[in-house]
Amino acid sequence: MDARLPAHLEVSGLLRAVEAAGGFATLLARGERDAGTILVVCCENGNNARLFERMPQADGDRRWMLVKTQDSQNPGEFSHYLERRKNQDRDIWAIELDIANAERFIGLRPEKD
Repeated sequence: MDARLPAHLEVSGLLRAVEAAGGFATLLARGERDAGTILVVCCENGNNARLFERMPQADGDRRWMLVKTQDSQNPGEFSHYLERRKNQDRDIWAIELDIANAERFIGLRPEKD
């Protein structure tokens, strides 16, 4: 039996938690209700976007991994990457969390500059 929280509940919880903390959260793509992969875009005031995905590990655990960062010289490339990723897998959920230290909502500490 898989003890994973259904994807739609996890996404809903993340969106509500960020909004309750005074941030902005939005659904970018709706995936498979129970087992879809979740992509989380973390940013602050729409800048410095970072894309996280929970990846399976060799030990069977699933950890959030940074898979893409927005290049300030070419910000459109980040959006193109996200669109390609959504087109590759129709079961993907994609959400944006726009709040200071957004990584805390997925259990990570923000990276130090």
